[in-house]
Formats: sequence, structure tokens, C-alpha cells
Amino acid sequence: MDIFQAIQQRRAVKHYKVNQNMPTADFTALMDAVLLAPTSYNIQHWRFVRVTDTAQREDLKAAAWGQAQVSDAAELFVLCADVNAWNDRPERYVANSPKETQDVLLPMMYGFYNGKEQIQRDEAMRSCGIAAQTMMLAAKGLGYDSCPMVGFDQAKVAELICLPEGHVIAMMIAIGHAEKAAYPRAGQLPLSDVLVENRF
Repeated sequence: MDIFQAIQQRRAVKHYKVNQNMPTADFTALMDAVLLAPTSYNIQHWRFVRVTDTAQREDLKAAAWGQAQVSDAAELFVLCADVNAWNDRPERYVANSPKETQDVLLPMMYGFYNGKEQIQRDEAMRSCGIAAQTMMLAAKGLGYDSCPMVGFDQAKVAELICLPEGHVIAMMIAIGHAEKAAYPRAGQLPLSDVLVENRF
């Protein structure tokens, strides 16, 4: 599918055909695409919890106030981020770079994030946002629908997935084949309302 078609056709689908699994080849293609999502300093903060257990899905559905897509979609991911990834063996993120580049980037990375908790969290959440959009567009390109979700009890979901210390939950993403089409777009703001040139 053309990338512009995927952007136009991707919608937040709430109702999915049940008992449909994603073939391994599609899952691999999806995740291969997601792992190419850009991150600052190539930190790759994201951590994907793929929920395949039916009982776990039902528990998460309860924590999401009964939203059907949590249990019905072919795939459910809880998209998380390691806020401290910037300081966790950072040499991994530049392993394929020349030594001269590593010698510049590693101290730069440390100086940019060290002691700046808000920037650390903001960066992790930005990375998750980019990964989420990459995942949803890749899913659409493979013929699937998706739904990003923030409507759930964060503390309960964290408990259910045993979220490690220093990690945050960005969203859940359901992926599958639509049983019912998404509602019509509620109304996009005109470009003139959201684009300014040079300054506000």
C-alpha cells in the first residue's frame, strides 16, 4: 500500500473480528518496521509488551473500562518506555559508528540527559509516539486496522504487566481486522489554524 494511502486510511478502529491471529510473517514484518522508528541518539527507549494470554487480555480489558478491542483484536501491545535507557550501556546505541563519532556522541548524550528528569521522560514519550505511529502505519500497509489507546487505569495496567521501575506506559495499541468501520472523521482543523511561518 502507498504510504499516503496508509496515512489516509488509518483510523482508530474499535471493533475487531474475533479469533483471528496475525500470521508470524506479518508479525515479523510489523516489528521489523517498528524497530526502524527514529529515536534521539538512537536510544530506542521503547519496550513492547505483546499480550497473547487470553486471561491477561480480559484483565487488561477490565482495566480499560471494558473496551472490546483489548480482548478482540488479533494483537494487543502495551507500549512502554525505559526512561533511563539513555544511561543503560549507551555504547550499544552507537556500536556501528566510527570511534571518532562515538567519542563525540557518548559524552554529548550524557550531558544532554544527566540530571534532567523531565527531559528524560519527555524524550522517552516522544520515542513511543514515533514508534506507535510507525506501528500503526506498518499495520495498515499489511492490511490491518489499529487503535491507539490511553483510556485505561495506568496503575492497574502497570501492575498487570509487572512494569519495571524506571519505565512508563505510553499507550496500548490494538491491531486486527475491523468488524465495523471507524466513525467518520470528526473534523480536521484547516491548515491555516495549525500552521504558522517563522513565529506565532
